Amino acid sequence: MEPAKQRASRSTEPVNNAPQLTFSVLTLFPELLRPFTEEALLGKARDKGLLAYRLIDLRSYAGNKHNKVDDSPYGGGAGMVIRVDVVARALEALSAEGSGTDAPDEVILLTPAGPRFDQRTAEELAGKRHIALLCGRYEGFDARTESLVTRELSLGDFVMMGGEAAAACVMEAVGRLVSGVIGDEASHLQDSFSSGLLDYPEYTRPVSWQGEDVPPELLSGNHAAIERWRRDQALGRTLERRPDLLPHANLTPLDSAALLTLGVSAEQLEVWGAPPPPKVKRKRKRGE
Repeated sequence: MEPAKQRASRSTEPVNNAPQLTFSVLTLFPELLRPFTEEALLGKARDKGLLAYRLIDLRSYAGNKHNKVDDSPYGGGAGMVIRVDVVARALEALSAEGSGTDAPDEVILLTPAGPRFDQRTAEELAGKRHIALLCGRYEGFDARTESLVTRELSLGDFVMMGGEAAAACVMEAVGRLVSGVIGDEASHLQDSFSSGLLDYPEYTRPVSWQGEDVPPELLSGNHAAIERWRRDQALGRTLERRPDLLPHANLTPLDSAALLTLGVSAEQLEVWGAPPPPKVKRKRKRGE
């Protein structure tokens, strides 16, 4: 069995480069996340020195020979609760050891009780240098752990068996926004939610498949028409599937005109705070 000291300090960060962003994940099951940090774009970003990952086993900070990190809840009840002193020791060691960076500037508790993680939060976190993610198991953490974190985050209104899957989602959503991780720096600006709207539909070969054709606008070569078609499609998809996003989207007068053609009333546009559509210029007749 691997010694506790070694388990605590195993890292998947690059050897020579100082990363732009380091993720430290405090968990009882670090091996669940290791493949996730070593493959695809996150793995390539680590190899290029853009991102680093520290997978920290909370059992290494149990403070007892049995590496026991939990105990039964005061007041009775089912399940076990992870002890606050274990978390405190792990965070103190993380700050003392560092990981090529200073102490974490964010310590995030992943919990169903937290605010919902979204694209705006991902964009904010992408500007950090070192983020620690705290993954629970069993009945969660001793409530006093909340005083050790800078914020709490949830993926949504459902319960999982632990925080590791949520940590993976946060690392990917945030890590992909770090400069250089994605080849096309502007591509994430067109993603769903980045513009406040759902993304437009994409097409590739074949042009015709089982009676369904690629929209002619995409084959026209008219870049302005393509951009307008994509924007209108994004508006239509958002209206149909996530209308709750529209009051918060950065809508333009042309967007308002498109939404009117999709059946949205002028009164609704006003409620959303959308700008009025462009005025149609009347052609002047000769002699006027």
